[in-house]
Amino acid sequence: MDKYVCDVCGYVYDPEIGDPDGDIEPGVAFADLPEDWVCPLCGAPKEDFSLIEE
Repeated sequence: MDKYVCDVCGYVYDPEIGDPDGDIEPGVAFADLPEDWVCPLCGAPKEDFSLIEE
């Protein structure tokens, strides 16, 4: 699954880890995150994330 990086603070959303502090289980793709999900470090919205090209 694709990883996404926050353009504001550099936090990387890794779907293999999820967002334990935000009650997002491992295995949840970035596209499947709730629309109101925000970066756990800086609070930026999903729109401020970019796909990491590997």
